[in-house]
Amino acid sequence: MKRMLAAISVIAGAFAGPLADAGAEPVHAIAMHGEPALPAGFDHLPYVNPEALQGGRVAYGVVGTFDNVRPFIVRSMRTTARGVVDPEFGNLIYETLMQRSQDEPFTLYGLLAETVEWDEDRSFIQYNLNPRARWSDGVPVTADDVIFTMELLRDKGRPPFSTRLNRVAKMEKISELSVRFTFNEESNREYPLILSLSPVLPRHATDPDSFDQTSLTPGIGSGPYLISEIKPGERITFTRRDDYWAKDLPIKRGIDNYDQITVEYFLSETAQFEAFKKGVFDVYPDGSVTNWARGYNFPAVAAGDVVRKEYERQTPSGMYGFVFNTRRPLFEDVRVRAALTMLFDFEWANRSLYDNAYTRTQSFWDSSELSSHGKPADAREREILAPFPAAVTEEIMEGRRTLPVTDGSGSDRKVQRAALTLLQEAGYRIEAGRLLDQAGRPFAFALMTQNEGQEKLAVAFQRSLAALGIQMTIRTVDDAQYQQRSQTFDYDMIMKSFPSSMSPGTEQLSRWGSASRDQEGSFNFAGAANPAIDATIDAMLNSRTAEDFRSAVRAFDRVLLSGHYVIPAFHLGKAWVAHRSRIAAPEGEPPLYGYYLPAWWDTSAKP
Repeated sequence: MKRMLAAISVIAGAFAGPLADAGAEPVHAIAMHGEPALPAGFDHLPYVNPEALQGGRVAYGVVGTFDNVRPFIVRSMRTTARGVVDPEFGNLIYETLMQRSQDEPFTLYGLLAETVEWDEDRSFIQYNLNPRARWSDGVPVTADDVIFTMELLRDKGRPPFSTRLNRVAKMEKISELSVRFTFNEESNREYPLILSLSPVLPRHATDPDSFDQTSLTPGIGSGPYLISEIKPGERITFTRRDDYWAKDLPIKRGIDNYDQITVEYFLSETAQFEAFKKGVFDVYPDGSVTNWARGYNFPAVAAGDVVRKEYERQTPSGMYGFVFNTRRPLFEDVRVRAALTMLFDFEWANRSLYDNAYTRTQSFWDSSELSSHGKPADAREREILAPFPAAVTEEIMEGRRTLPVTDGSGSDRKVQRAALTLLQEAGYRIEAGRLLDQAGRPFAFALMTQNEGQEKLAVAFQRSLAALGIQMTIRTVDDAQYQQRSQTFDYDMIMKSFPSSMSPGTEQLSRWGSASRDQEGSFNFAGAANPAIDATIDAMLNSRTAEDFRSAVRAFDRVLLSGHYVIPAFHLGKAWVAHRSRIAAPEGEPPLYGYYLPAWWDTSAKP
C-alpha cells in the first residue's frame, strides 16, 4: 500500500511540469482506423431506442457458478459473478474510461472520460474525466482513482488487466480530472484503445491488501446498478441506481432500461434450457441447431408467451474446432496435424447430426473481407511474409486451398488415402489395424470436451480416426475442471471457439503470440510459438490504413491456416435468441456486432 501511494504521489507531482504535445485537441471519440461515425454532440447510439420504456425486470440464465464478485483478480478467472463487468449484459457495477460502439469495427466514445487527447503517432493519450462522474456513494471519480486502479491491477490483478502498464513509459496526473499515459517502444497503434477499455475502481473504497482475495461483499462502482442480493453459486440480483450519474449521456440513452436484472446459474445447458421453458429466466441465446429446430414445442411458445428471433450475422465467423496442443510431442509435426484435419468428415457430421444447418469454416475470418480464403495474397501480404518463406503453403498463398469435401459416407477412401500418405511421410505405419510410430508405439491421444454438444461431435470425429487405426479417447469433464485444465494446458486436444471481429488486435497476442505459449491462463491453447505469427500480429497492430490492416489480417490468417493448429469445424450464418414476449428489442437491423441486450426493455413496466 505504501509503495502504491508513494508512486501516486511521485506521478501526481509531474503534472506541474511542461508537457509535450500540449496543443492536442480534446475529442469525444477515437477509432482504430478512420474517423468515428458519430459527431460530437450526437443524441444517441443508432442501434438503441432513446424512448425505450424504463422500469420492469429481466432475468438471464448462464451455465456455471460463482463464489466471487471481484472480476479483476486471478482467483476470479473461473467463478466471477456475471454482470459485474460484462459487456454482454452491460457494465453494471464497474465502468470503463470509454465505451465501444457495437455498430463500428473499433470505435470508442467517452464514458468516464468525457474527452481524450492524443497525437498522430499515438505516442500518448490523455483522459479528461467527466466532472459529473460519481461513485455510488456520491464521491467524485478523479484522476487519482485512475492511477490507483492501474497500479493496483498491475500488482494484484489478473491478465489482461495486470499487463496494461507494460506498454506505458509514464503515467501523469495533469489535474484532478485529467491523467496522461505516455507509451514506450513496446506499444502499438491499437494500444491506446485497449487502455481506454480499462475499468476504474474507487481509491477511497478499495483495500489493496485484501484486493486479491475472493469476496461476496458488493463493491462500490460508478455503474448504473448496485448488487442487491447474492445467493452464492445460484443467483445474483442487480438493482438500478436512481442517482446514476451518466443516465442522460448520449452514450447511455436507451440503455440500462430495467429496474432489476437477475442472473441465474445452472449446472448444465440442459438444466438451463429446462429452466427457460418454465419461465425461470427471460432471454435464451440458442446456439444449438438441433434445439432451435426441435426444442420449442412447449406451452409458452404455443401461447405466444415466448417468441423466437433470427438475426443474420454481419461479423466474421470466428473459428470453432478441435485444437491441437502442440506442446505434446505427438502433435509437433505439422504433417500429422494436416492429416487429422483431413480426417474430420464435416459432410457426414453436418448431415447426420445437424440437418445440414452448418457451413464449413475455411478461415479464422470467414464470411468477411478479412478472410484470406479464395483470395491470392496481395503485395503487402507478401512483403510481410517475405522473411518467413516456409510459413505459408503455396496453395494458401495463392488462395487455392479448400478443406477436403468428402462423399458424406463417413469413410471416404480417397480422403483417407491422402491423410495416410501424410502420416506415412511423418513416420507412421498401419499394422494389425493400428497406426504406429517408428518405435512401434500406437498413435493415441485424449480429447477433452465440456458438454454434450461437444461430445456428440467428438464421437463422430473418433469414428473417422478409427478407420486409420488412430485411438482417440473422449473425456468429458465438469466446467470447473475444464477451465482449470484449459488454463494449465493439461490436455492433448481440446474443443475451443475463437471469436473474431472486424478489428482483431491485442487479444491475438494472448491467443497466438510466442510469449503466451507457456503463460498459464493465456488463451494460447494450441501452444503456438511461430515468428511468422508474431510478425503478422505486429503488422496488424501497427497498420495505419484500413487497406494495410486488411492485408496484415489476411497474412495472419494464412499463417494460422498453414500451421494447422485447429481442425476447423463449422459456423452458423445466423444468431438465434428466444425470449419472453414482454421483453422488447429496438426495431430495425441490429448493430454490426449483433443484437445488444443492454438496449432491450420490459414492455410491462409502468411508465
